[in-house]
Amino acid sequence: MEWLLLAMVITVFAALMSGFPVAFTLAGVSLLFAGLGTALGQFDSGLMSAMPNRLFGIMLNQTLVAVPLFVLMGVLLEKARVADDLLENMTALFGQRPGGLGLSMILVGAILAASTGIVGATVVTLGLIALPVMLRRGYDPRLASGSVAAAGTLGQIIPPSIILVLLGDQISNAYTQAQLEQGIFAPEAVSVGDLFSGALIPGLILVGAYVAYILFVAWRQPERVPGLTAAEFAERPPIGRLLLALAPPIVLIVLVLGSIMAGIATPTEAAAVGAVGALLLALLKRRLSLPVIQDSLQATLRVTAMVFMIFIGASIFSLVFRGFGGDALVHALLSGLPGGAMTALLLVMVIVFLLGFMLDFIEITFVVVPIVAPVLLMMGIDPVWLGILLAVNLQTSFLTPPFGFSLFYLRGAAPKSIQTSQIYRGVLPFIAIQIGVLGLLVIFPDLVTALPDLLAVHHSP
Repeated sequence: MEWLLLAMVITVFAALMSGFPVAFTLAGVSLLFAGLGTALGQFDSGLMSAMPNRLFGIMLNQTLVAVPLFVLMGVLLEKARVADDLLENMTALFGQRPGGLGLSMILVGAILAASTGIVGATVVTLGLIALPVMLRRGYDPRLASGSVAAAGTLGQIIPPSIILVLLGDQISNAYTQAQLEQGIFAPEAVSVGDLFSGALIPGLILVGAYVAYILFVAWRQPERVPGLTAAEFAERPPIGRLLLALAPPIVLIVLVLGSIMAGIATPTEAAAVGAVGALLLALLKRRLSLPVIQDSLQATLRVTAMVFMIFIGASIFSLVFRGFGGDALVHALLSGLPGGAMTALLLVMVIVFLLGFMLDFIEITFVVVPIVAPVLLMMGIDPVWLGILLAVNLQTSFLTPPFGFSLFYLRGAAPKSIQTSQIYRGVLPFIAIQIGVLGLLVIFPDLVTALPDLLAVHHSP
């Protein structure tokens, strides 16, 4: 049985590396090995009778309804060219001093991360809008491309984020499973809102660290990050008009995130508010038309269909994996390591980091997390802390050369004058920042858990 399990996992990765669609690879290979295992008497085909209920459960999952709504919110804000307006206005506010444009780009990246929640979309948007402007202003190409790639990956951790919605759903299921296996038949719940509140402080720390790095470069090497000329700065609009232009998208994000963290709305309800708010914002900016609505709905449909198809394929893979005894093998491996829970966590983090070179966050969330998270949670690791560590870890992986996904996204959107080696060298300081923040979260778990605990006490009757 172990050899069949190993062969199935190797076949899945070989097929993925060959370029086959993820969802159909997971489902097809799993069903193939389930049939082979049944023929050899090594697999109980009765397990497959649970599949219809699993798929039906996916369709009825209220938390996952937030996915298309958050996607629609992000796409509408993109179509309304909110990023263009934000960058233009923030540059007018901060652009006179060295590093002002880079500082503006980091803050715009943080706002876009909170509004789109999709790493690829944010990196491409900043690559198309901000990077050419920075290069024209005389910014060092390495620093410009590195800061754009880093700011784009903030969508991985800053809430409200699609990644955190999917990860929260999987962590919640794993936590319930871990407690039931420990004999706790009234399990505590962990929600997507808990992950949102747990990610807020780490996300702000990352943004602050990026800003500090840009300011440090502006102090030590101002020629790498020149400011606007006096004539350009004199032509800026009045401060009141600039702040008025910045207010609507920021207010929208605060309303969405604030309603979740205050316990007023579920993530799904808040996502609906965000989608309607994005629609109204596009209307306010006079950038809403029938073609824009059609394009936005089609883009939302494509992303949502991809997410749910991967979820279905991963659910089939997970069932067959457990049917071959894979969960027992993983449990024996992690629980038998010297050093206990922290060694097991370190091993999982290294594996997830390496998988981030080959798989997108959706595949890792749906395939890897359900396998390893229950074991780690049974060893006493806090579920919210685990979820945020995984998110920051993947964010670091997506930035790391030579296979980081964010680097590929930026390479496709960057001007041809930017060399791939410049992108790789430019992200190195930001990778160091990411690793430093990840280490900080490991040493001080309260940076993640304090806010969810405080809100839980505040919301309790």
